[in-house]
Amino acid sequence: MQEADAVRSLAALAQVLRLRLFRALVVAGPEGLTPSALADHLDVAGNTLSFHLKELTHAGLVTQERQGRNLIYRASFTMMNELMEYLSENCCGGEVCSTTGAAASCRC
Repeated sequence: MQEADAVRSLAALAQVLRLRLFRALVVAGPEGLTPSALADHLDVAGNTLSFHLKELTHAGLVTQERQGRNLIYRASFTMMNELMEYLSENCCGGEVCSTTGAAASCRC
């Protein structure tokens, strides 16, 4: 990941509703969610939701797919993992980081 990509991703997540949207899509997993399901879940108006989904999509953190009459939004786990790797690539002074579990943190 390039520095500009990391900045774009972090900027997209640096807003409360976009962070909530992204986290909801992470929880939804590969099945994703429709805009109406997201709007209901987060109690947000459709036009507001569209604006924030566009920002997350532009940053590459979210993908969209048309299924019939519906749009399905999904978290881009690839981009999320690349961002996490970029942020932690030099942790532990360049040594192998000792981690455990799915939500592990660096234990230097």
